Amino acid sequence: MTVEIERKFLVNSNDFKKEASKSYSIKQGFLNSHEERTVRVRLKNDKGYLTIKGKSSEDGLVRFEWETEITKFEAEQLLTLCEDSIIDKIRYEVNFGNHTFEIDEFFGENDGLVIAEVELQSKNEDFNKPDWLGKEVTGDIRYYNSQLSKQPYKNWK
Repeated sequence: MTVEIERKFLVNSNDFKKEASKSYSIKQGFLNSHEERTVRVRLKNDKGYLTIKGKSSEDGLVRFEWETEITKFEAEQLLTLCEDSIIDKIRYEVNFGNHTFEIDEFFGENDGLVIAEVELQSKNEDFNKPDWLGKEVTGDIRYYNSQLSKQPYKNWK
């Protein structure tokens, strides 16, 4: 069990792709996407994961997270039980300063959306911001994957 402290930003250019140290395909769905908790199934390349996340703090920076690895077969089977929309994205990892940014480029129903996240040790931790980092959207629940599965980016006005 861990507590996750992270900030989330829109991305304003594709320059991050040149800086990425790795990338991988992710398909994920939600067995439960209640505001108090989410239960996520993820297939990351050939590995499966089951993750439970608690409700975010008021500022959206902190929340409980528990994750365990499951087999690819188990993940594929659980994905068939998930709520309607499956999230399809490529995640890029970019090391910048003392931090690793995870940038998600979405496809399908969320095509055109690119979000960067950075995990921190404390709420007030300083970090260097790359030029491609745009507007901060930490705490805006529209950008949570569980919400993107219900209200896809393509349907936003």
